[in-house]
Amino acid sequence: MIVLGIETSCDETAAAVVSSEREILSESIYSQIKTHEEYLGVVPELAARSHIDHCSVVVKDAINKANLSISQVDAIAATAGPGLLGGLLVGLTTAKAISLAAKKPFIAINHLDGHALTPRLSHSLEFPYLLLLISGGHSMFLAVEGPGKYKLLGQSIDDALGEAFDKTGRLLGLGYPGGPAIEKIAVNGDPFRFRLPHPLKGRDNCDFSFSGLKTAVRQTAEKLSPLTLKDREDIAASFQYTICKIIEERLKNAIQEYIEYYPNDRRLAASGGVASNNMIRKTLLNLAEKNSFDLFIPEPKLCTDNGAMIAWAGVEHSLLGHKSDYSFDVRARWPLGENCYEF
Repeated sequence: MIVLGIETSCDETAAAVVSSEREILSESIYSQIKTHEEYLGVVPELAARSHIDHCSVVVKDAINKANLSISQVDAIAATAGPGLLGGLLVGLTTAKAISLAAKKPFIAINHLDGHALTPRLSHSLEFPYLLLLISGGHSMFLAVEGPGKYKLLGQSIDDALGEAFDKTGRLLGLGYPGGPAIEKIAVNGDPFRFRLPHPLKGRDNCDFSFSGLKTAVRQTAEKLSPLTLKDREDIAASFQYTICKIIEERLKNAIQEYIEYYPNDRRLAASGGVASNNMIRKTLLNLAEKNSFDLFIPEPKLCTDNGAMIAWAGVEHSLLGHKSDYSFDVRARWPLGENCYEF
């Protein structure tokens, strides 16, 4: 089984060809970071125009790099949501057109489904598993039982973790995207200089809250203004340290809840762009070892938005006989696990 996947939900125009043997045959991506840097965030209209300009080129490049003709591809998958509607329309329309012309099955993929299944692309990982999905728009704990089959154990009640990183980066004058910039300068900072709050600390559920932490960072920065380089490094280090402590506490609860459902399974995975943060990865590894869980995290380039994760989700759904009708439209919001497939 070979699937072409197309991802255009936000600011990356990406395509990849992946096989059911977990082999990434090709990848192609056009990043819009330079386009959005001056605005300190993604501008939907500019993102959509960039997808229009680059989608067909990226898709053609992925097919050529795989040394395949479209006739050798078994299915066409594309992100249909959640995400920015303009960009989603570009990718989904492209996928439908290729599917119709090549007479290949078309599969609409939930962007979160792509992230959730990526650990199975990078590792030999069986269902079920406990997943921490942390990205720019979502933060949640899931029990992953199969493609499109999830138990939601907990989620953010306000900001997503990636959003908190980006907004903190802007507060510190680090530009966009904030996550990599914070991680870079935090290396030289003192993580104990500022005591930042742990929202929901002590609660016995698996939910997250980051808005209070973000507010505390803003207030700290305002008190110190104008910020020195050392101030920025220490705030970044304190913020990142606090995030890791929050994840550690929330994950302990998630593990206990997961074990109630699956007492004999000890598999923990993480995905989404924020899962590429090295300190967070170390935190997860330490906690997994303490609880006798095996840990599965894709390499950083597969944590951020990419075409391979959509192609792999297409493989997983295709093997179950899933396909989508051409009337399927893009969705700005799309609850994970909501069935949309024909058999």
